[in-house]
Amino acid sequence: MYIVDSRGGAIACMLLALLFLGTWPAILTLLERRGRLPQHTYLDYTITNLLAAVIIAFTFGEFGHTNDDKPNFLVQLSQNNWPSVLFAMAGGVVLSLGNLSTQYAWAFVGLSVTEVITASITVVIGTTLNYFLDDKINRAEILFPGVACFLIAVCLGSVVHASNAKDNQEKLDGLKGSKIDKKGSISNGSYATSKKDLEDGGGKGEKAKAGTASFLIELESQRAIKVFGRSTLIGLAMCLFAGICFSLFSPAFNLATNDQWNTLDDGVPHLSVYTAFFYFSCSCFVIAIILNITFLYHPAFNLPKSSIKAYLNDWEGRGWAFLAGFLCGFGNGLQFMGGQAAGYAAADAVQALPLVSTFWGVLIFGEYRKSSRRTYVFLIGMLSMFIVAVGVLMASSGHRKH
Repeated sequence: MYIVDSRGGAIACMLLALLFLGTWPAILTLLERRGRLPQHTYLDYTITNLLAAVIIAFTFGEFGHTNDDKPNFLVQLSQNNWPSVLFAMAGGVVLSLGNLSTQYAWAFVGLSVTEVITASITVVIGTTLNYFLDDKINRAEILFPGVACFLIAVCLGSVVHASNAKDNQEKLDGLKGSKIDKKGSISNGSYATSKKDLEDGGGKGEKAKAGTASFLIELESQRAIKVFGRSTLIGLAMCLFAGICFSLFSPAFNLATNDQWNTLDDGVPHLSVYTAFFYFSCSCFVIAIILNITFLYHPAFNLPKSSIKAYLNDWEGRGWAFLAGFLCGFGNGLQFMGGQAAGYAAADAVQALPLVSTFWGVLIFGEYRKSSRRTYVFLIGMLSMFIVAVGVLMASSGHRKH
């Protein structure tokens, strides 16, 4: 099997993982804003997420010769390594729960804020756990200042959210008489536009510009999850839950591949990254399928009911959802490959994915358009802290002795 055994290779894996893991949430957010049911999107995403793990296992996991100390993927499937397998599967379960929570949180508090809060919680808790699990191979004098940068970033992220919410409310207050009815129609006293009109481009008037009150109202009429009138505390609570879940999946994977608690029998080799990732992704897949099929028939947040048949016939945006699954799967795999080489604490640098997701949020979704100068100042400060955090965490990379 192929092993990343250099610091440079590990950092390359982390940077590529950062790009992938910061992009897939933007794709799922795009589909939700176009009105596709999150349950349909997540089921599609889950399929290719597992497929990515299978591809990695049968390529990197089977590359080269095998031996007793470092067996290839297929050899490890028949070995008595179930304690490590259970750790890997536990990591997949919490990741699946966290991903599902963020999919709904994006609608309530926006892509950028969701990623900032969850990523920062992940780094503060997960990095600390991984540092001690990895026997302190990462340099603490560099690592923990990087963690402090994430803490500052999450504080700035909260301020950005509050400031932007205030800006949006001021925009809506300026559009007197605007309202959205239960059928998805909007009116502002001078015209009414239905959701179908907006999707077909048949509404009256020109398309609203990003950052305006009309844009916010049109977005609400099209999106799958209606958030007007709902407390953002719902979204923040989901972010908190997701962050806790995300902070546990990497330490669980660390235990699966390095057996720090000595749960394996003597002579049984540790799980390779590729075998552990396969089991990790299988459990993630099972949990996601169970929960999302349940949500088809018992949806949350007043979403319309669906069915397996409706899901199978819904091809609108399916290609994008498949792409998101591949990006997330390969991103997680690269993160683990880099972590096994340089320490999982350093690999948590990929949690600076708000750098990427905020870029997509501004470019695709018009987030922070026509916001106040105050919001821009806090936004720049938040992104700057993430850039510093990525550099510092990667600089703390160590070298695991195989």
